[in-house]
Amino acid sequence: MPLTRGGGWHCGCSPVPGRGRAIFGGMLVPGLRRASAILLVAFLLVLVGAAHGQDGFRIVYDVDRSRPDRARITGRVANERSDEVFEVSVTAEALDSRGKVVARGIAYVDSRIAGGDARPFSVNVPTPSGAAAFRVVVSSYRAGYGQQGP
Repeated sequence: MPLTRGGGWHCGCSPVPGRGRAIFGGMLVPGLRRASAILLVAFLLVLVGAAHGQDGFRIVYDVDRSRPDRARITGRVANERSDEVFEVSVTAEALDSRGKVVARGIAYVDSRIAGGDARPFSVNVPTPSGAAAFRVVVSSYRAGYGQQGP
């Protein structure tokens, strides 16, 4: 924390030299920098998760691997939010044994899914020889704002 002109700390705390600790109102807080860093990382992980579009969706799917060159993945995307969502797309990924993405396919699901409703999807994914598993995620959508008046 930087010092103010009068020599005080911006946060109202004072440092404990060489200890990575600070004193707030007479209370010693160990590892303040570490705790702040952990909170920052947790916050950023929440943001990244939200950016991938998984909050409020439930996806169930089946994989048909009857063709040697591609898998057909069919399933349903359920909007578990109270608000409707628009322009929903899913991405299906083929993964190798280490979890690395080796192929992907993208499918448009629907222009509107109401809160509590679900829609079917189908997507083809190339299956290279190393494909061991599959996963499906909502890759894009636009959030709506519940019931709106005229």
